[in-house]
Amino acid sequence: MWLNLQLFGFRALWSPYFFLFVALLGVTYFLITGPLRHKFGVEDRPSVKQQSLFYLGLVLLYIVKGSPVDLLTHITLTAHMIQMAIYLIVFPILMIKGIPVWIWEKVLLKPVIRSVMKVLTFPLISIILFNGLFSMYHLPFIFDLTKSSPVFHTTFHLVLLIAGFLVWFPIMSPVKEFAHIKHPLGKIFYIFGNSVLITPACVLIIFADAPLFAAYSSSGAWIQALALCVPGDVLSGLASSFQITGPEMFSSLSTLEDQQLGGIIMKIMQEITYGSILAKVFYSWFSPEALKIDPLPVTTVQTNDAN
Repeated sequence: MWLNLQLFGFRALWSPYFFLFVALLGVTYFLITGPLRHKFGVEDRPSVKQQSLFYLGLVLLYIVKGSPVDLLTHITLTAHMIQMAIYLIVFPILMIKGIPVWIWEKVLLKPVIRSVMKVLTFPLISIILFNGLFSMYHLPFIFDLTKSSPVFHTTFHLVLLIAGFLVWFPIMSPVKEFAHIKHPLGKIFYIFGNSVLITPACVLIIFADAPLFAAYSSSGAWIQALALCVPGDVLSGLASSFQITGPEMFSSLSTLEDQQLGGIIMKIMQEITYGSILAKVFYSWFSPEALKIDPLPVTTVQTNDAN
């Protein structure tokens, strides 16, 4: 497949402009949290762990949105589902944990943004918003629409990403005001509910008995989807010279098999991520430090001794 993908050219494979955008984000983070932090009244640099999580997030962002993986998402639904799992579930966690609290506070505690965030981070709203948008996105007519228009594609992906951030805020918000769920049991129910609500979209894709998306099953719609990342002159040249007709030219799987595998992978990756968060919640709840019995207050001990 790799040799076949080379046909699409360097720009389609490696998205140099997107690479520059991601690199700019990294440089901006370094400057704001490093040499320029004193201008914001901050003394401490982010921890090594925070910096590692942030830069790891940027690397993953480029891999799924700028490397050949992004091209593959327009060829196979399996690659698309891997992209969505990392982009919407893993990447927001890394950014939330990697960006220092004081940056979040300066951005989110602005009067208007603060009021909006109070509403959107309410657990019931955030969980329905994310899973509702995710399911809506994978309705065939909406999915095919986003694959046929750069404007719809970019807009819907940005909206989904914002919802992907919001859904984690109730249990891991860097700003305490938006961390609505503090008790471990509440966090467990919230994560479990999130896992349940994302299941219908995966089930629809896994158990469908026919291809759902024209972007992978119709040659015309597929060419339109490729145009989202392949330059027009390259695509037109390939269409005439090599007579590319559909994703089956680049994959050994049938369209239906690819669709089923994509749904399975999305569910597995989502369960692994949520399971990891659950394990962390359980550990913090039942860790030896959390289970220690608080000593009796000094005043109580003294009172008993007097008696």
